[in-house]
Formats: sequence, C-alpha cells, structure tokens
Amino acid sequence: MTYDYLVVGAGFAGSTVAERLASQCGRRVLVVDARDHVGGNAYDHLDEHGIRVHRYGPHVFHTSSDRVVRYLSAFTAWRPYEHRVLSHVEGRDVAMPICSRTIAALYGLDLGPAEMAAFFEERREKLARVRNSEDAIVARVGRELYDLLFAGYTRKQWGLDARELDASVCGRIPIRTSRDDRYFSDSFQAMPRDGFTAMFERMLAHPKIDVALGTRFEDVADRERFDRVVYTGPIDAYFGYRFGALPYRSLEFQFETHPIERYQRTAVVNYPGAEPYTRVSEFKHITGQEHPHTTIVREFPRATGEPYYPIPRAENRALYEKYAACAAAENNVTFVGRLAEYRYYNMDQVVASALATFEELAAERVA
Repeated sequence: MTYDYLVVGAGFAGSTVAERLASQCGRRVLVVDARDHVGGNAYDHLDEHGIRVHRYGPHVFHTSSDRVVRYLSAFTAWRPYEHRVLSHVEGRDVAMPICSRTIAALYGLDLGPAEMAAFFEERREKLARVRNSEDAIVARVGRELYDLLFAGYTRKQWGLDARELDASVCGRIPIRTSRDDRYFSDSFQAMPRDGFTAMFERMLAHPKIDVALGTRFEDVADRERFDRVVYTGPIDAYFGYRFGALPYRSLEFQFETHPIERYQRTAVVNYPGAEPYTRVSEFKHITGQEHPHTTIVREFPRATGEPYYPIPRAENRALYEKYAACAAAENNVTFVGRLAEYRYYNMDQVVASALATFEELAAERVA
C-alpha cells in the first residue's frame, strides 16, 4: 500500500500530526514506532496488580493553551488534578517549589507575601549576570536554600553541578511568596480520565491511519511509498551520528507495589540528599484510581540508556545546530518533537509544536 506520509514515532508529536493530516486533509498516513505501544513516554497501563502506572515515570498534564486543551479534549474526558511535590530534607518533607509553606517547615516562620519577599531579598546573592543554573537559584533565594533543595538533586539528575548547566534548567522552577504549593500554575491542570494510552489510541483510530508497532524507521526500506516523512526520533540518529551523539540523561525505574492504600502524602517526593534515586512517585495520587494496594516508582538517573532529557549546555546546543542545518536541507522530511528538536518540551508544548507543523504541511499541499 502507498501512503502520503510516513510518521516516525507514536508519541505526542507523531500522533498529533498524523491525526490532523488524516482527519483534516484526508491523507493516508503510516505511523511506525520502535516500541510495542503507542503514547511514547506518556504510555500508561495496568500493572500485574491492576494499578495504572506510567512505564516511563509520572506524566502530569498542564497547560495554559486553550487551543491545546480543545484539541486533546476531542479524544479524552478529563479528571481535575493539581500536582504537588515534597522534598525530603533533614528528615522531613517540605513543599516544592519554594513557597511560604516551605519556609514555615524549615524555619518555623509564618510569613506573608511581603515578608517572604523580604526574606528572599535578605538572603539572595546580588549577581551582575545570571550565567548558569546555580546563579538562577542563588540570585533569587540565596545559598542556603540552594544547597538544601537544589544542589544535590541537580547533581544526581544531570550528572553535573548546576553551575555547569544553562540557567534555564533551574530557572524554570518557580519561587513563590504565597502559600500556593502547587507545582504548576497553569490555568488547566487535569489528567486524561481513561489514561494517556486510551487518548492516543483514539487519536490514531482514524481509518486513514495505519500503525506499525515494533518497527524502526531504519526497517522501512521501501520509502518510495511515501511522499513525505515526519520524523520525531533523535535527530542525530537520523543522520547516522555524523557529528557525534547528542548527550542525553536517561533513567532507570524501580517499581514496587505495597499492600497499603497510600505510600506517601503527595504524588512525588524529591530526594536531593545522598539517596541514589532522585524521586519517588505514587501513581494513584495522579490517576485517582481506587485500589487497596499502591504502586510506586523510584527514578535513578543514568548516563546511558533511552534518551529522556537533552542536557542543556552551550556546547550541546552548538552540536545540535549542526544537525539542524542538515535537517533544513533534507528534502521531504519534517523534524518535530523533543528528540528531533533536542529540546525539553512539556507535553502541551509538543502538541502545540505538532499542530503548528501540521499547519505548515497543510499549507504546502495547498501551495
């Protein structure tokens, strides 16, 4: 069979572009994915105990984009969920990101917004320029809170000290003067009611879409069947690593099921201390599932394995730009998504990028 498009990857980017091309333009699309499931890293399923888990670590949907919400709502109903995270320091759990609840737990101080602002102002380091992630934190809250809550976690997560990472890594973490202990402040915070996988299956159920799982891009030998390729995989892999491999951090997951209804107070507890893992996540907080048992997962950062997090450093971005120049010159291939753009996107940002990519492809057809 011939197709108009080959879409490589059945995650957010690939599924969104494929669905739009089929439903809005009537194009025939083949979606291939090397994994045995759709959904990419957002894939969820019932484990052997009947508990819904996220195989690749917790994924929490949040956005302030009405357009993204409208689009995904065609494929799922939603369950409201506001994500909260604790950080385990000095034998106690304190709210993250930093807010007045954090300061109360650490210092026994009950501060209002103006007092919180003064507290930070007194402790922050007055820097002429924020050069890296360490600067991004100490310039806002000072050295003590940085050492307590950020330094160890960042070192474990990235295998680098914060001063070796772009300011954007820690700079994206909010610092609040209020009591708001939600991890995100987006206007829409909710989880797909039936899970992420069910949402992806509905996106890809269009009669003009075929899905081939367990199929790598390299295995698709007869590419003349396709007018165009939409590639969402690692951009360096596409070009045979001709300039060298782009650096990523990977993760190893250790799942445990316990015969109790709740394991911890919130969905995620961070561990910035000497523990070999960075965080423990409990899925039932996120999914809202009722079950007499509960499943948790510990995350162990690794230097090798599945590519999860592009490492944000200037030299890595420069290497990516070499591949981006090759991509721009590639005929009839469109690159979109986290791995193809070597950028850490939230899920809603991937969808927004994919919708914009679809519009470009649709405009090409019209032209």
